[in-house]
Amino acid sequence: QVQLVESGGGLVQAGGSLRLSCAASGRTFSSYAMGWFRQAPGKEREFVAAISRGGINKYYADSVKGRFTISRDNAKNTVYLQMNSLKPEDTAVYYCAATAKRVPPKTEYEYDYWGQGTQVTVSS
Repeated sequence: QVQLVESGGGLVQAGGSLRLSCAASGRTFSSYAMGWFRQAPGKEREFVAAISRGGINKYYADSVKGRFTISRDNAKNTVYLQMNSLKPEDTAVYYCAATAKRVPPKTEYEYDYWGQGTQVTVSS
């Protein structure tokens, strides 16, 4: 089992920045690729970013490419999502997820463990 706890969400003005963190406990964190997803009101959950086990390979949704950066610190069992130049359309609940797959997928059903989510609200 892997337990994931997100933090760092909040209310920010458009153009601002936030850094989300996801702390993992349980089995070996470095054995899992990690992903961030988000779900806006009335919409399906969507892929945001993912990172490989060692942190070398990173993947982004087109909508956040160039604005968001995913990273991880395996010594701290934590994955981060740095969000810059935030837009109102980035408003959503953000979830981190862990997968045993070597290459992190972009589909949510391929992830094994999920956090409870953290709310990000971007005002215009």
